[in-house]
Amino acid sequence: MGGSAVDFPIELTERAARRIAEILRGEPPGSSLRVGVDGGGCSGFTYTYNLTTESAAGDLVVERDGARVVIDPISLDILRGSKIDFVDDLMGRMFKIDNPAATASCGCGSSFAI
Repeated sequence: MGGSAVDFPIELTERAARRIAEILRGEPPGSSLRVGVDGGGCSGFTYTYNLTTESAAGDLVVERDGARVVIDPISLDILRGSKIDFVDDLMGRMFKIDNPAATASCGCGSSFAI
């Protein structure tokens, strides 16, 4: 991944990397999962996930075990220090972001406040 969690701004867990790699296998070559933050949601911000074949100057690229995640600089400011995980439990299968900047979150875990 290019460094420890201390000096690398985003951590991608093994479970998340495995699931992202599975998803990307069915996509065009050079595809990535774009993770971002948008305003809105019941707590103020929402996490966004989109498949893309594009990356822009300034994007952070995180690669692990065949997975490729890109994050734009504005979202990175809010996501810095976060851990992206994938959970499969009674609530469903979903990506989960543990964001130290979040001061509150909604019950479904898709929106948060800072």
